[in-house]
Amino acid sequence: MSAEHEGRVALVTGASRGIGRATAEVLSRRGASVVVHGHDLDEAAEVAEAIRADGGRAHAVAGPIDVPETSERAVAAAVEHFGRLDTLVTSAGVQRYGDVLETSLSTWNEVFGINVTGVFLAARAALPSLRSAGSGSVVLIASVQGTATQGRVAAYTATKGALHAFARSMAVDEAAHGVRVNSVSPGSVDTPMLRAAADLFASESQMHAEDLLATWGRAHPLGRVARPVEVGEVVAFLAGPRAGFVTGTGVRVDGGLVARLAVALPESSADPNCP
Repeated sequence: MSAEHEGRVALVTGASRGIGRATAEVLSRRGASVVVHGHDLDEAAEVAEAIRADGGRAHAVAGPIDVPETSERAVAAAVEHFGRLDTLVTSAGVQRYGDVLETSLSTWNEVFGINVTGVFLAARAALPSLRSAGSGSVVLIASVQGTATQGRVAAYTATKGALHAFARSMAVDEAAHGVRVNSVSPGSVDTPMLRAAADLFASESQMHAEDLLATWGRAHPLGRVARPVEVGEVVAFLAGPRAGFVTGTGVRVDGGLVARLAVALPESSADPNCP
């Protein structure tokens, strides 16, 4: 299992931090050569250097994911440096808060540009190489908020729902070309994005950011937020040969968050004979 991606080449967008970085590192440890994409070249290069220091093979590329040239250069780098491209993981994304009336058109377009158009552009650039690979795979990082939602995340939730649909559509279209497409939906994950949200809302809730993170963790039946590597491991499985008959599906990595109803029985109703 440790070498299940040996000989394969992966492009991970948004790999300079959070889930994307953890996924790039897991894929490398499983044997893949990795093209590390980030918005900032210094950050992407730091991740690539860390992978190489750990004995892996990596190359950094940078640029805004919502313009075609960035993904085109990233795919070209995979072919130039490693000879092929087998796996695309799209992890680049942004979170913005607001209901419909609070969300400006520019914010809406920003979130859709990065979270949806960026994924489309990465897929469009990568698919010719993935088809040529004969056993290509795509994993889109979506969110549980594409299925259920908090309040005041209208744009973000809309983009994650779009990714679920896009993964299904691409899976159907690409099956004849030997390319599998799936999505992964994390719950709360200890990433810079989540910590930025904790910092943003800590003062409003009159809590310390760490206490707020712990509170969000307790909303999950497992009682904590996830570590990025726990999502990366699922992505690596879906991208690899052990998931060879898995396509068009979405996998939740959410600690049971969506499974639990918000309406709970009183503690005194714990009698197993109660309906």
